[in-house]
Amino acid sequence: MSTPDFTTVETWLRSLQARLCERFEAIDGIARFGTDPWQRAEGGGGVSRVMADGAVFERGGVGFSLVHGSKLPPSASAHRPELEGRSWRAMGVSVVMHPRNPHAPTSHCNVRLFVAEKPGEEPVWWFGGGFDLTPYYGYDQDCQEWHAAAREACVPAGEHVYPKLKTWCDEYFFLRHRNEPRGVGGIFYDDWSEGGFEAGFALMQRVGEAFGSAYAGIVARRKDQPFGERERQWQLLRRGRYVEFNLVWDRGTLFGLQSGGRTESILMSMPPQVRWEYDHRPEPGSPEAALLERYLKPRDWLAGTRA
Repeated sequence: MSTPDFTTVETWLRSLQARLCERFEAIDGIARFGTDPWQRAEGGGGVSRVMADGAVFERGGVGFSLVHGSKLPPSASAHRPELEGRSWRAMGVSVVMHPRNPHAPTSHCNVRLFVAEKPGEEPVWWFGGGFDLTPYYGYDQDCQEWHAAAREACVPAGEHVYPKLKTWCDEYFFLRHRNEPRGVGGIFYDDWSEGGFEAGFALMQRVGEAFGSAYAGIVARRKDQPFGERERQWQLLRRGRYVEFNLVWDRGTLFGLQSGGRTESILMSMPPQVRWEYDHRPEPGSPEAALLERYLKPRDWLAGTRA
């Protein structure tokens, strides 16, 4: 099938949003996601679901959007100038979870379908998305399980897909002004139409399902580890890097703001507390230094683990 089936994709995305919220509520045990429907003046709308002040999650957001417009914003046409001036439709689910425990990583997932249209011409469509992990303290087991889930989601699309999407993720989630990765990566893709619509939709589904399972397992393992003020202050400092990336480099944030999206929903990814310290350098040999020296380096986390 070459023509996107919007109704089928929308139904699945709404289901993914609901199931992820249920999963994270079960892990937290206390907090519940609020439901905030919204409408976009230029066309479309969505549902933002946010939890806060939980036992496990300090803040988390799972948003669904289905929006459209008459002209592509600059952030969308910059990489595809031939599409400038086309009308567009986009739908997706975006997730960001910020655990309370510094040993539990922040994580992000996004899956989306985009269509650019022009009268008299075939629509141009593509899928995008992926997931990445941003730990504050490094654990090999977490990184290996995360990347194993990412690879498993990609394999049905071809053996070449995971290495390609992993590299894409490492290159995208990178703070160029600090010359450091945001986290330990995962997978990322955009402008994806390889194999046709059905193959792209199947990849979207595997990515969404893999994220929920992999992240839930990591958080369950780390949520009750003891920590003190030192770990908390390091977590807040590293959250600052997360904010910097989202506001300076993230194309999704720019697209949302440039296309007249709902600011509260676009910025629901921000952590509730954060700090910056001038020229902070962790103590040599410390777990904090290990995060920078060992974990925030692009590497093959599955080396030696493949059958």
